[in-house]
Amino acid sequence: MYFLYILRCSDGSLYVGITNDLENRIKVHNAGKGAKYTRSKWPVVLVYSEKHNNHKEAAKRESQIKGWNKEKKENLIKYGEPGV
Repeated sequence: MYFLYILRCSDGSLYVGITNDLENRIKVHNAGKGAKYTRSKWPVVLVYSEKHNNHKEAAKRESQIKGWNKEKKENLIKYGEPGV
């Protein structure tokens, strides 16, 4: 099982990632040892996640969402769908 997740960083930006251990991954991000992007933007808060059957599915979804603008990501977080 893999998770696609979205974090809200301390500066209000959003970070999209995947992991097979969501709870631990958030701890790593908040310890300043996660992705390069989040190292200076913690603490981070989990605002959205999806379960996927395998790494390939999660990575495909991650790539899709990373291509979206912030408004579309915010709609996914708020409504469970990207909207416009």
